[in-house]
Amino acid sequence: MSLKTRLTQPEILVAPGIFDGLTASLAAAAGFEALYLSGAAVSYTRLGRPDIGLATMSEMADTMSLIRDRIDIPVIIDADTGFGNALNAQRTIRLYERSGANALQVEDQTSPKRCGHLSEKSLISPAEMAGKIAAMADARMSDETLIIARTDAIAVEGFAAAIDRAGLYLEAGADALFIEAPRTGEELVEVAATLKGRAPLMANMVEGGSTPISSAKDLEKIGFDLVIFPGGIVRALAKTAENYYASLRQHGSNAPFSANMFDFAGLNERIGTAEMLETGKRYADHENE
Repeated sequence: MSLKTRLTQPEILVAPGIFDGLTASLAAAAGFEALYLSGAAVSYTRLGRPDIGLATMSEMADTMSLIRDRIDIPVIIDADTGFGNALNAQRTIRLYERSGANALQVEDQTSPKRCGHLSEKSLISPAEMAGKIAAMADARMSDETLIIARTDAIAVEGFAAAIDRAGLYLEAGADALFIEAPRTGEELVEVAATLKGRAPLMANMVEGGSTPISSAKDLEKIGFDLVIFPGGIVRALAKTAENYYASLRQHGSNAPFSANMFDFAGLNERIGTAEMLETGKRYADHENE
């Protein structure tokens, strides 16, 4: 089932954040139907830096290509601001499609952007953002590739302005809407009540962010169609890594931490080592026939 078709189904779609082939394969094995390639997660892991517009279009596309080589379920990719003006946004959607993305999330911040849950954001005009969306819609190779329009206007211009921008972005050709960082449960409900039925609605759950954490089922009940958990995996792994390195430094051995780790065989099982070696052997045997 395509992502476009899946978003017409009544059950909310949960897309966990990923940042490489390993996290993508583990998330897919857990049974998720779609994944979210987070620009923040790529910044955190590849660069060791915050989500303030440092990850480039080519770094994201390269990461997407490696993930697509590993899994075949739909991936939503963070396109930030489109990495420039409308022409840059067109180049972004073409490159991301070729890399295997099924949907792009593009936002109306100025460049360089910053995480939607950081303060002091600034926005481009609604007309400029609408132009980017129209340009992306014209440039995409497939109608199955979705454009998810994000507005950060709640924190900058207020709730009413965010709703107005969302309507304009739909008219410009957006396929789904993402109102970033509602500040209360009431604002989450109001987003859904105002926009439900006009396009699929996406919610973003950030641990410690501006929006109260809600479960997927609760978000479904109020009218959301898609929820992402973009940076949760990085926060989980970072805490584990910090504890691991502290333990290794203290003990000079991994033995005290072993209950919190896969052993050699366990990791190889999850990355499919035996299957790949068998495949290689089959082709090698074929060459000798």
